[in-house]
Amino acid sequence: MATALITHADALEHVTPEGHPERVARLEHVLHALQPLDLKRVTAPEVEIADLRRIHPQTYIDRIAAAEPASGQHQLDADTWMSPGSWRAGLRGAGAAVQAVAMVMSGEVDNAFSAMRPPGHHAERETPMGFCLFGNAALAAKVALDVHGLSRVAVLDFDVHHGNGTQDLLWDEPRALFVSSHQMPLWPGTGAAEERGAHDNVLNLPLAPGSAGAEMRAAWTPALERLRRFAPELVVISAGFDAHQDDPLAQLNWSLEDFRWITREILALAHQTAGGRVVSLMEGGYDLAALSAAARAHVEELMEAGA
Repeated sequence: MATALITHADALEHVTPEGHPERVARLEHVLHALQPLDLKRVTAPEVEIADLRRIHPQTYIDRIAAAEPASGQHQLDADTWMSPGSWRAGLRGAGAAVQAVAMVMSGEVDNAFSAMRPPGHHAERETPMGFCLFGNAALAAKVALDVHGLSRVAVLDFDVHHGNGTQDLLWDEPRALFVSSHQMPLWPGTGAAEERGAHDNVLNLPLAPGSAGAEMRAAWTPALERLRRFAPELVVISAGFDAHQDDPLAQLNWSLEDFRWITREILALAHQTAGGRVVSLMEGGYDLAALSAAARAHVEELMEAGA
């Protein structure tokens, strides 16, 4: 079948202040890198608010909508900003996650990659943070469980920063297993191995600053065995590319081959337990060349799995 690329120009209308690492150029570079690939290109819809309420209360959704400025930028916290267009970009990012699940579950595509911004894995139930407004990965899991009737979904996060938002949103969800590898110590400071979820449904894999692919593979290999025992029926990936050795915001030293390895291993897991069903959502990555190269490597592996 095919790999879907889900995106929308509205994601370019979320404009952060000059010098901010989560900038429009990130998505522009990724889309340019993916342009030559034979992907099923899909326009991201706006999420239904009823779906967004699966992870965020209406009061929070209303607060984010009201925070969008008429001009300039509005600061939500030390790192997170909104501009005219941010609300719609956020809605389409969440909508892309829902659309990706629907396409994979229907069998229209083997897997899907959402190239949207702002990212999502730091947004907690009632708190925007870390550049993120809505918890798109957790939303994908909830929709798969509650709308598509699955019994078990895994959310796997290899962004260099801990997916505190996804962990918060899935903490009490026994049908979801959240696994995150991340540099520690590093912002946001969560993600210790002792954080295990209300139902032993969280597995954190802290990685030391300066470590590289060998340490990452050593951490993920037993985690993948646990995931096989869990036997997810869908795998959601929070695909952050900021563990790359050239990324300016962290100190892990992954190569492009490391991103290919973890992608292949996740795809092998999905082939064994989930009929190959994978939804991947772009998260971080702040060196433009490294981000675009790693995203392309990741998507090429998705395509190879569906060939």
